[in-house]
Formats: sequence, structure tokens, C-alpha cells
Amino acid sequence: MRIALVYPPPWKIAAPGEVVAYGADGPPAEYREGDLDADFHQLPYGLFALGAAALRAGHQVKLLNLSSFAWSRVEEIVETLDAEVWGMSCWTANRRGVRLVADLVKKHHPKTHVVVGGPHATPLGPELLAHYPGVDTVCLGESDLTFLELVDRLGKGETTRGLAGAVVRDDAGRIIRGPERKNVDELDTLASPQDWFDTHILMTSRGCPWSCTFCGAETSWGRGFRANSIDYVLDAMEKVTRRLPVKMIQIKDDTFTTHKKRVLELCRKIRERDLRFFWSCDTRVDLLSDELLKEMRLAGCQRLSLGVESGSQAILDKIEKKITPDEILASTELAKKYGIKVRYYMMLGNRGETRSTFEETLRFLERARPHEYVFSCLSIYPGTKDFHAAEKGGWLAREAYFTGTFQELKTPFDADEETMAFLNEWFFAHHGLQLGHRDGVSEYRAILERLGDYHAAHMDLGAALYHEGDLDGAERHVKRAMDLGYPCPGLAYNHLACIAKARGDVEGMMDLFMTAAKTDPQHWVLVQNVEKARAWFKQGGPANNLPLDLVVRHDFLLLERTQQPTLPGPLPRDWAEWGAGLPKAEPAERFSKTPDQEGSTKPLGKRALPIA
Repeated sequence: MRIALVYPPPWKIAAPGEVVAYGADGPPAEYREGDLDADFHQLPYGLFALGAAALRAGHQVKLLNLSSFAWSRVEEIVETLDAEVWGMSCWTANRRGVRLVADLVKKHHPKTHVVVGGPHATPLGPELLAHYPGVDTVCLGESDLTFLELVDRLGKGETTRGLAGAVVRDDAGRIIRGPERKNVDELDTLASPQDWFDTHILMTSRGCPWSCTFCGAETSWGRGFRANSIDYVLDAMEKVTRRLPVKMIQIKDDTFTTHKKRVLELCRKIRERDLRFFWSCDTRVDLLSDELLKEMRLAGCQRLSLGVESGSQAILDKIEKKITPDEILASTELAKKYGIKVRYYMMLGNRGETRSTFEETLRFLERARPHEYVFSCLSIYPGTKDFHAAEKGGWLAREAYFTGTFQELKTPFDADEETMAFLNEWFFAHHGLQLGHRDGVSEYRAILERLGDYHAAHMDLGAALYHEGDLDGAERHVKRAMDLGYPCPGLAYNHLACIAKARGDVEGMMDLFMTAAKTDPQHWVLVQNVEKARAWFKQGGPANNLPLDLVVRHDFLLLERTQQPTLPGPLPRDWAEWGAGLPKAEPAERFSKTPDQEGSTKPLGKRALPIA
């Protein structure tokens, strides 16, 4: 069958320079640029997984990331593309866009089947069908097998009634929930997205054994933890890193190190296979050890993102985090010991939050000294414990998610207006990625000694020496990193170019920049420096003794071009044609996100009840 898998925009977006009033179908009245986290535009991994499954089953598939497309372009695409099945990923932030696209599909292709899944649709399946007349089926939770069975039934002209793991609208318009579908026990039986798509995102497991009050992982994946085999993961890593222009992967498991022995084995086998790439992961502070962190670093782990949320034990207890500030401190120091950059994900507005508990969190951050931290405001997502408690408490009705135009329901769980004003004032001044601890030469020398002759440790030390003015030492360690097979040579050449400039060797600097651009061009720091140097030369910088401020950094900055389907770049020329193979994405010059764009700027707001 011909299948279009679509990531829709959050609402009707006006084209640049276009003056149009979309009213209730447009952005929320309070929307401001930056309210949508830049990560919103990343194609959900679930669509990659479903696309891979459908391709393996012999179907024709289009993956379309329309998350920032103007509505006029969306209309053109929907009218032109004659897919037999349209599938969409529904999140709270794009729920209105899902409805609008579904209605558009039915307008132009009334016999087409529209199916929706995702973390917002799963807990609100029957309600979504009741409010979204353009949607025929909602797949609940883990949709791999449900989606394939649905497509198979449609291809055979069979009814969707009784489809396990789904809520369907039958021919009479009745909304019927099918029986439960058991989750996939053997994840290795599923198609690997890395066989088909060049995505830097990788998931190696599903589920999380914990159940924090604000998190919807259990609703999506069920309780417990399932993982792909080590060989399956290694094969996926090897396949995709061969094709990725930037040798960096983000492992986006809910809790990557749930099984420490598994991760230890994976790290050791990455080295045995001599796979050279850098990666980041997300996990909990109580699932780390000295041995594990050392092996992770030697296998290429550059950044560890930890769900800390708060530095107040009272808040951690209320949100059922099941960790302590002392555990956070201990794990942070262990990661620093081996040179892994530590990023904290923090929250404000959780249960029990007061000015006092938040000030306690800020004091804790001063003690913990992570390399980076980013705050987000509590958002009440359907299916979470917070959602059910808010419903029971009478201050939230699920109907609000269908009548309200808000982006996400960001609101304090139980703080009063005075506390919310204080939290928002602080957040306004400190939203986005905040930089904290910075290691120096002495720390990096100790790290290099602990890790041995490791390329990334040499790069760290080389950069630190550069910043202290030891150009010879910096050059020596950067070149040693390159000799040892540093996975991102463009960043190493960038360091050497900056060293040449610091010595007054302008020609050497440009030669090194050009070598970097030919060898390994797609790094944000390198692009930034080359553009600065070119502008400097045009202004007569050398002759006029103008300053040239270059950036020397090589931390885990994954920079992607805005290219389909990973990001909402231009569609391929043959995007509407059906045939063998996947269309090749058009080259894209614009970059999607720079390091200063982490997190959302959307503050806490009022509670939501349905419109009367």
C-alpha cells in the first residue's frame, strides 16, 4: 500500500511575509517565538520505526516532516499526495495540527484511512476520535504490530473492528475500543530504522521501571523495561555512523543504564568493533558506577543527561523520583572523574513547589556544579499521574485539550499565584541552556591519566591548554588525538587553525580551515569560525589589524542541516511520486538548531478547564 507518515505542524502557520488571520486555528494568542522547543521539529522516532516496519513489509512509504511548514504548503502537499493510508504522530504540542491535517486529508481524499498514534493520542484515544472526525483509527501505546495489522486489513478490504491495541471508528460512526495488545517482548524482531534512515537518534530499549508523577513513559510503553540485544544495537550503530556526516548519536532511551551489565557489554563491544563515534544518553543518577562511567567514556560517551528535576528532597519525594541529592552529587562527581560532560534536566512548578524549595534547588546547583543545566516548566501531559490527580482534584478537565488553543498545559501543580510569579520571573531570566562548571588543565591531565592514551581526553586537554596560552602543548595533544583516530577531525583541524591564528600564521589558519571544511564540514563551531574568517578577510582584517574572535570548543554539539525527514527541510523533487526506494532529500544549507536554542521559553500559566 501507499503510506504517508506525517509529522504535522502544531497549528496553521503563515508563510513568511503572508498576512493571514487563522483565528482559533493559528498559534495561541500568548505564543511567542521560542515557546516551542527547537527539538519539537525533530521527527519522532516512532515514525522512523513505523516507516522501517512498513518498508520491510513491502509497502511504499513517504516520511514527511511538515512541523514548520506554512499551511498553504501543507494544503498543496495533502491535495497532491495520493496515499492510501495517512499516519500521524500526535503530541500535546501538535494535537491541533493533527486535527487540521486529518480534516484536510478527508477533504481531498475522502476514502483514505487516517490513523494517529503517539503519547498524546494514547491516553485520549476515544476522546480524540470523538473530537477529530477526520481520524479513523487511534493506535494505542506501542504501535508497531497494530499499525502493520491495520495496513494489512485495509489492503485486504477487511474491517478494522476488533483491531487489538486500537480505538476505531466503524462504518456506522461508532467508536469502538479493541482488545489490549501485548507489547513486543523481543524487540530484535522489529525493523531497524537505521537500515533505512539517516537519523542521529537511536533507541536501544523501551520503558522505564520508575513512574515519576510528571512522566508519560509508562502510558506509552507499559510498565517495565525491554531492550534490544547488544548485537542488534551495534549493527544499528555501525550502519548509521557510516552514513552520518557528523559522527555523533543521541541515545534517547528513557533510562539508558537501567541494566548496567548490558551497557558495560555494549561499551566494550563498541571498542572491540572499533566503532568510532561520539554519543550522549539520558539516565538516572542511581544507575551509575565508577566502572560503568569509565567504560562509557572510552566507548565514546561525551555527555550524560540526568533527570534531576529538583535539589529539594521534599520535591523529589513528592514527584516520586526515588533519588536523593547525595546520589546526584556522587554520580556527578563520578562522571566528571572521566571527563563526561554532565547536563541536568531541571523543573519548576512540581508538586509542593514553594519559593523556599526552589531556592533550595538553586543552592544545590551551586554545590553540584554540573557542566550544564536547563530548566523546563511543569507541563501536565495526558496519561501521567499529575494529569489523573489534577482531574480528580477538579482543576483540569481532559476536554480542555480539545477546546483549548494552548501549546502545552504548563502550569504549577499546586503553587499559589505569588509563587508562580516568582518562578516565572526567575525562569524569564534563566531559560535555555545554562553553563556551569568548566574543567581546567589540572582536571584534564588527571582524566587523561585515568583513561590512558584516549583520543578524546587528549582533545580536552589540548583545548584547555589553548585557553591557558600554552599553544605548543595544545597542538601536541590535538595532533595526538588525531593520530589516535579522533572521530570528528573537523573539530581537531578547527583547534589547529585557531592555534595557527594565535601564532600570527593567518595563511596556516585558512589552510587548516579549508582542510577541515573538506574533511569534516558539518560542525557548528567550524561553520561559525570559517564564516567569521571569511568576513574578516573581506574587511581587510590582516592589513587593518582588525580583531578576529574564534571559538575553540569540541563538546557534544550535534548540528544537523534542516533536511527531510529528520527535520522540516525542502521536500525531495520526487516527493509525490510512488516507486521503488526512498526519495533522496534535497540538500539544505540552513541549520536547525544552535547551542543557544536548548529548551523552551514558555513560562508557567493558568490552569485549564474546558470552554463552557
